[in-house]
Amino acid sequence: MRRYLTSSVVIAAFAAVQVASAADLNFARVDELTALKGKLNENEGVYRVTFPRADIAVTVDGWKMPPFMGLGTWAAFTKGAHTEAMVMGDTALFEDEVNPVMSVALENGLSVTALHNHFLFDQPHVYFMHISGEGRLDQLATGVRKVYDKIKEIRAANPQPRNTFGEAALPEKSAITAEPLNAVFGTSGEVNNGMLKFTIGRPARMHGVTVAKDMGVNTWASFGGTDDNAIVDGDFAVTEDELQPALKALRAVDIKIVAIHSHMTHEEPRIMFFHYWGRGSAKHLADGVKGALLASHATADNAAR
Repeated sequence: MRRYLTSSVVIAAFAAVQVASAADLNFARVDELTALKGKLNENEGVYRVTFPRADIAVTVDGWKMPPFMGLGTWAAFTKGAHTEAMVMGDTALFEDEVNPVMSVALENGLSVTALHNHFLFDQPHVYFMHISGEGRLDQLATGVRKVYDKIKEIRAANPQPRNTFGEAALPEKSAITAEPLNAVFGTSGEVNNGMLKFTIGRPARMHGVTVAKDMGVNTWASFGGTDDNAIVDGDFAVTEDELQPALKALRAVDIKIVAIHSHMTHEEPRIMFFHYWGRGSAKHLADGVKGALLASHATADNAAR
């Protein structure tokens, strides 16, 4: 009981310091820069702006979903420990908004930390992109505004969400030439009916056991279609420090990110997984995936120094 009370006192003391520090932030600038009217939680020292995704009617299992029931977008600002401010948020997006909006976030000083669904049998499908960032309050609020403006830009151009990437049709039979892609990855991929797959282990420890490639801790890329009209889909296993560089590298070559989440608990180091999908020539796609591998490994090397 005494230990519990001591911990509670320490947490309360830290919270009081945070609230006092948050009072130094000019939250009126958040309203100005995001064009939204926020609300201050004085107990937590957090200033939060929100807006509902009421622009598109969404049904979940046939029921028209009120935005209040979980279709909100928000960003919360507080005093940072090492910078002026910190932001965290969740952004409700339709499928055709996800990747353009993610690129804007990554290009404007925000980190993208998760991408997933919250519902089943929703029409149209809604995804939720979680963001975070540290830095100057003005910089963070401006980044959030650009994210929200991109959503509005997409919906102004196409009031209803698209249900396709809009790419050319793929051939029914795949015929990927293995040698050029083997050269890109420096290993021989697995061949199956004209398709080609590469799997690279990312060892970790969980519950005292080493888990690696065949236990599911891996990065993989599968190529289908033809050399000139190809598709790649796959999964990256990265540490927390490697996530943002890998996302940026894939988005730079227009490979789409379709999910960001965890697959495990209690692993060391913590491993994040993100799934991707790309179209183009097989060589271009392979170079893009290899670039993301190099970007994430460079971050790991720097962290180790």
